[in-house]
Amino acid sequence: MEEARILIAEDEKAQRELLEGFLKKEGFSVDAVANGREALQRIEGNFYDLALIDYKMPELDGLKTLKEIRRLYPDLPVVMMTAYGTVETAVASMKEGALDYLTKPINLEELLLILQKVMERSNLIQENRDLKARLQERYAFNNVVYGSPKMEEVMGLVSRVAPSQTTVLVRGESGTGKELIANAIHYASPRSGRPLVKVSCSAIPETLLESELFGHEKGSFTGATQRRIGRFEEANGGTIFLDEIGDLSPGTQVKLLRVLQEKEFQRLGSNTSIKTDVRVIAATHRNIEELMKKGIFREDLYYRLNVISIHLPPLRERKEDIVLLIDFFLKKYSRENQKSISDLSKEARTLLLRHPYPGNVRELENLIERAVVLCRGEAITTQDLPFHLIEGRSEGMLESPGRTKTLPESLEEIEKALILKALHQHQGVQTKAAENLGISERVLRYKMKKYGIHFHEVKES
Repeated sequence: MEEARILIAEDEKAQRELLEGFLKKEGFSVDAVANGREALQRIEGNFYDLALIDYKMPELDGLKTLKEIRRLYPDLPVVMMTAYGTVETAVASMKEGALDYLTKPINLEELLLILQKVMERSNLIQENRDLKARLQERYAFNNVVYGSPKMEEVMGLVSRVAPSQTTVLVRGESGTGKELIANAIHYASPRSGRPLVKVSCSAIPETLLESELFGHEKGSFTGATQRRIGRFEEANGGTIFLDEIGDLSPGTQVKLLRVLQEKEFQRLGSNTSIKTDVRVIAATHRNIEELMKKGIFREDLYYRLNVISIHLPPLRERKEDIVLLIDFFLKKYSRENQKSISDLSKEARTLLLRHPYPGNVRELENLIERAVVLCRGEAITTQDLPFHLIEGRSEGMLESPGRTKTLPESLEEIEKALILKALHQHQGVQTKAAENLGISERVLRYKMKKYGIHFHEVKES
């Protein structure tokens, strides 16, 4: 049996020593005291898996000791021991929160069974706490990485919306983090202990989406060999996140509207209505208003979904967040790949900060993950980044208006970017890169040293 810490409070010395000796032989860590006051003093500042408390003790009896333990340490399991094994004493102990009770003389086998039950219960409670802690850590608001005023407004709205039952429509370009916002809303809501079910409406073929959402009965269509529970049934009591809601077919839109209006739906092939208690969070990157004008998206469904609208700004409009996100993803993927990468070179960081990120946060995350995987040192350099970042920089410098750099500084930046571009093209082979640039290899090495460029040649296998 797994070692556990047990506190014994027993005024009879012989009984106390007997229990202490037996439990130590069984592999438990044991502290033994003679009365309730000593027990409370010992518990203060110490962790115990179980307290064995005698019902009748001087100074502070077992029942009063139990009451104090329940008040001060509600998670500590207590088993009462009594020579007065009447129904009244057992009931009194259980009413005050005792896990169980034993009658004297103590049956040691029975004691071991109780201890086994206590350990199983303790392990289950700890597992639940660990799971809850992991979920809270993963989805807590302070782990949504942002620092910009625009995202501050978004998260303020999320915090106000989360406790309600209101339907929410999250809008924003692809890769802005709409699913992350849905997570934050759900896990900060009263439904956090219930399921969060996610459905990507664009990833499931139209012919299967209705069955995916609402389920089907056996024989309702070819291949329906048994009844299937839909995602709305799975989410009952919790939240359903419908991503890319703008891709729903007209028929599915009608059925979703009924769920929102009537709080009920029917499985495919069934005439029986099923009641559901589900909060809906929808998301889209499409212009729903344009879809409504074209008759592709129902106005009545739009107004049902758009009770609260949360717009996520693209990354190019919240550049203050890029630095925070770079560091966040760097730590995340260094840990996942068991690497000790602590920083980026100045050049690499500059390239990442200047990139416009058409793919938003998802693109930045992919760039950092790729760089961490390819990095061979303790800091990511430009050679770990994809070529288009460097190419875009060298071209953008020539077109960038309102530049405050001096001409020599600008020329140096362009020269450095062109050298990096040539090295990338030729996999770090300096002879070929120099030839491409129209300079000697000696001059190339000099300029690499001048600009702090460290580019390892990639050997062909």
